[in-house]
Amino acid sequence: MTGTATSATSTTTPSDDAAQTAMPTHSGQVDRIAFIGWVAMVVGMFMAILDIQIVASSLENIQAGLSASPDEIGWVQTSYLIAEVVMIPLSGFLSRLISTRWLFVISALGFTAMSIASAFAWSIESMIWFRALQGFLGGAMIPTVFATTYIIFPPEKRNTASVMIGLIATMAPTVGPTLGGFLTQSLSWHWLFLINVIPGLLIALVVGLTLRIDKGDKSLLKGFDLKGLLAMAVFLGSLEYILDEGPKDDWFDETAILYGTILCVIAGVYFFWRMFRYDKPIVDLKSFADRNFTMGCVFSFTLGIGLYGSVYIMPLMLGRIRGYDSLEIGIVMAVTGISQFLCAPIAGKMTAKYPPRVVLGIGLAMFAVGLAMHGFNTSEVSFNELIFPQIVRGAALMFCMLPITNLALGTLPPEKIKNASGLYNLMRNLGGAMGMAAINTLLDKRIDYHFSILSEHITPASSAFKQYLATLMARYSEMGIAEPKAAAMKTIVEIVTREASMISFNDVYLAMAATFVIALLLLPLARPPSHVASGGGGGH
Repeated sequence: MTGTATSATSTTTPSDDAAQTAMPTHSGQVDRIAFIGWVAMVVGMFMAILDIQIVASSLENIQAGLSASPDEIGWVQTSYLIAEVVMIPLSGFLSRLISTRWLFVISALGFTAMSIASAFAWSIESMIWFRALQGFLGGAMIPTVFATTYIIFPPEKRNTASVMIGLIATMAPTVGPTLGGFLTQSLSWHWLFLINVIPGLLIALVVGLTLRIDKGDKSLLKGFDLKGLLAMAVFLGSLEYILDEGPKDDWFDETAILYGTILCVIAGVYFFWRMFRYDKPIVDLKSFADRNFTMGCVFSFTLGIGLYGSVYIMPLMLGRIRGYDSLEIGIVMAVTGISQFLCAPIAGKMTAKYPPRVVLGIGLAMFAVGLAMHGFNTSEVSFNELIFPQIVRGAALMFCMLPITNLALGTLPPEKIKNASGLYNLMRNLGGAMGMAAINTLLDKRIDYHFSILSEHITPASSAFKQYLATLMARYSEMGIAEPKAAAMKTIVEIVTREASMISFNDVYLAMAATFVIALLLLPLARPPSHVASGGGGGH
């Protein structure tokens, strides 16, 4: 894009689509000033994604600092995710209303202000409200980056830009637990939020001074779909609540989950009806008429399951089974991040050279293999045994992220990019939310199942059990323990629980691998792009 692209928009009427999107020129050049603003946006996106993970790694410390109960502390994350998932699809409308530049500036400043407020929260209630505002205000930073990439970069340079976005988007969940554990142990949990302040202010300043790629259209306020906005907020908010709280409360055994589901269904039906019937819907769902965009969203949903699910289950497994602390878990997780970093250039070159379906097929297959390799761990699993599966999964992330983005957004016309970017990112977040809900539910069910199977061998009829029990009793008697039999039985129950948990973690990994195999089978439904849409084609 050259500097003339922005000025050219001033010759059109405010309501014209051309006034909303700056088009890259045929020279293949990217305006340097706009590029600086785009880099700042990418850093802002990294902050928004990272914030979820670094806080998740230190919830127990925040709980102690605010004197919160175990049930209350979960809302520090839930409130953020609910608010963010509402903002992501709304960002497309807001960027057309006030321009991409000012939406991002307001989002970055709001995110930073609420980070400060969260650091100085005086109670769990205040923390929950500040986190909700942080998630809502900061939620626009993620989808606007994807939309801006397809606005300022010409098709032949989008792969390079997508490599950077993909690397940042997938690195944040990987390094989050490590950074969160380090900040909490070295300083205090308050620095989980204060670390955002200086970068947030600088990002807002840089974007405000450099990113003049479009203009706002205030005429969009005429006929503003307030009912659609409220329906979307209730639908997505209740859906996120159900997915987050359902596994903890045994789903519909809890009255709040049942009422939340009813509310979600009613709001969802009304929302979809409204979006297809209203003249100026708050979210344009017509992008789903494009088969590649629809399939891109399906693959984005699947990637969300793998990305957020694997980042969630690995620390859980290492903490429960191996007793690792946050720093040790971070070292293990760093292998995935290193693999992503090293494979990003390779994935970028392959995406530029081969059709998106080919590269995506390789990525989905590798992701399935990487997850399946974790499906045969033992309770003595060590760092060395985890290295290769982590390397495969890290590489797979990059081979999936780039072609999925190109597939979903690469052939849409420029006036649909902003709205479609919000929907595309929403699908990845929903995939992560639904994936983690399924993981928690499956894990609980399988632990109970495997425990019942293994405990059948703890009977007087089992010679192995009697021999091991006698060995433990003798050892505890020598140690001077008052009730050696009770202590021995407690140890045996703990061993059975550990083994049942390990088998259950393996089951979850295999189930996640099966999800990627299914996605791989759906790949032929995506059309190979036969042409590049004007100004919106993917770099392939």
